[in-house]
Amino acid sequence: MTHLVTKNGFNYKGVIYVRDHDPRDAYEWDRYKKIYIAGGCFWGVEHYYSLLKGVIATRVGYANGDIENPSYEQVKHHEATHAETVEVTYDPEVISLTKVLEHFLRFVDPYSIDKQGEDSGHQYRSGIYFTDIDEYKVIKDYFDNNIKGEYSIEILPLANFYDAEEYHQDYLYKNPTGYCHVNMHLIKDEEKK
Repeated sequence: MTHLVTKNGFNYKGVIYVRDHDPRDAYEWDRYKKIYIAGGCFWGVEHYYSLLKGVIATRVGYANGDIENPSYEQVKHHEATHAETVEVTYDPEVISLTKVLEHFLRFVDPYSIDKQGEDSGHQYRSGIYFTDIDEYKVIKDYFDNNIKGEYSIEILPLANFYDAEEYHQDYLYKNPTGYCHVNMHLIKDEEKK
């Protein structure tokens, strides 16, 4: 279902969905935060974050593009301008936004334009898309203090997010030998679930 939300002066258009959870635990979900991460092929990015303590849920999709409900084929063939993106729902009491960003810099080349690993094209650009303006300063300050020189990471409000097709969701769990540009060994044992 598509929705439009205005928050902190920004309009956010995207997809509403609910992961399986007990409705009695709704208060728990209210404290969780979401951040949208683009770092190349979304299969590896999703798998990486799904392994971290404090990450509650991940979904792959298409963000900050020019058409509604794009398909993988449209994004792949540049008929849509979306970035392959992972919605990361996390518990800030367990993992902070700065820690989420630290992990991002472990596997992404912050200087690469429209390319990560073997994947190239505008859909593979790097970006952090936020839904709370207070997060912007945290993200910008973190990158400015931890990346030398100019970097090629979009830091933008989330304009839209559409779920990718179901076969893309949890792809590397379903296909453990599938292609992945992200090195899972970058996660320390004490950081894993």
